[in-house]
Amino acid sequence: MLTWPALKARLDLYEKLMRLDKPIGILLLLWPTLWALWLSADGRPEWAVLVVFLLGTVLMRSAGCVINDYADRDFDRHVERTKERPLTAGRVSTKEALVLFAGLCLLAFALVLVLGRPLVIWLSLPALFLAASYPFTKRFFAIPQAYLGIAFGFGIPMAYAAQLGTVPAEAWWLLLANIFWAVAYDTEYAMVDRDDDLKIGIKTSAITFGRFDVAAVMLCYAATLAIIAGLGWSLLRGWPFFAGLAVAAAIMGVHYTWIRGRERMPCFKAFLHNNWVGAAIFAGIVVDYLLSGRNLG
Repeated sequence: MLTWPALKARLDLYEKLMRLDKPIGILLLLWPTLWALWLSADGRPEWAVLVVFLLGTVLMRSAGCVINDYADRDFDRHVERTKERPLTAGRVSTKEALVLFAGLCLLAFALVLVLGRPLVIWLSLPALFLAASYPFTKRFFAIPQAYLGIAFGFGIPMAYAAQLGTVPAEAWWLLLANIFWAVAYDTEYAMVDRDDDLKIGIKTSAITFGRFDVAAVMLCYAATLAIIAGLGWSLLRGWPFFAGLAVAAAIMGVHYTWIRGRERMPCFKAFLHNNWVGAAIFAGIVVDYLLSGRNLG
């Protein structure tokens, strides 16, 4: 019979496997989803939709971490930072990991069914495929971070579909902005593990960009801001929207000072700090709609 201490220890391992103890991935997945929810609903998203997407973000990021560790279990043991992960260290079996992944995906799909929006249900299928297949792109794709940007940003078209019943062009532009942002922040992350990744044969943008890695990060940041600014201009958004982008740009400038030396810990710090980039953009969107609504009133 499984005792409470043994059960708690098992749940702690599952928590680490899902990376619930490291919420940065949830936040990087959540911010673009929130941008889309607010923009698609003119600043007033339905509460039911918001709750479903918040819970779905946590579930799908957790599922993504599980399948990532499953795919990388043989590689991770050769990387100092990842060799003690539960699956790689043998504390969780591959069968357990796959069952956990399936369970998380089913819960996320149940949320979509509860929402009852047909287009969202259909879009959840490619979303699942993207989440499940991303870890394997590191074997053959020179810039898997771009694929990650699609996977992490697929909540954007789903949010528009949930609010509007369709996916307009602005949703795909916002997804493109998220792809550039993901390439930027995940290249910073990849710069931390570049030496280990070269040894084990994993492909990353940090390796592909080589000595132009810092320049590539900053260009991707610039593309992110330019696309979102263009979208804001086309939607006739006000000064708070662009003020949020200006704050995000300033944060990105700070990241440059951290990554230009290509030292592991400052690069990792810059990666983590991208939470504030997403938050600044979201704050600008929210304040803009609040003030425009007050002016209209």
